[in-house]
Amino acid sequence: MKVILRKEIENIGKTGDVVNVADGHARNYLIPEGLVFLATPQNLKKLEEEKKREEASKKKEKKEAEELKAKIESLSCTIARKTEQENKLFGSITPADISEELLAKGVEIDKKKIEIAQPVREFGIYTIPVRIHPEVEAHIKIWVVKE
Repeated sequence: MKVILRKEIENIGKTGDVVNVADGHARNYLIPEGLVFLATPQNLKKLEEEKKREEASKKKEKKEAEELKAKIESLSCTIARKTEQENKLFGSITPADISEELLAKGVEIDKKKIEIAQPVREFGIYTIPVRIHPEVEAHIKIWVVKE
């Protein structure tokens, strides 16, 4: 029996695939559990329309991410911190600090998207990567200065 997968099923296929499965398996398990549709012409047409909509929304998300990248890269953030010693910070700069500074400049970025490889514990200029979208990464310039 030909069916269209609604979800990824191990050893059968991925979401949206049209596959052949045993009639009994489809009638007794896959269809009652809502894991598949029958592969009728109407359902195949719906699947194609859904794929087109999904592709269009992915393109739109990527375009918005590219616009956000341009906005982020045009910014420069200054973070003032107290000093512990001559060139050392009291504490360190975290993704939450950078996120707050970006929010103050009008750009809302989740702190989980800011990727700091090593803790920032000294004064200076840093370029920090921000993963906006799986395919788009921006770099923001951070100036860490004495308070």
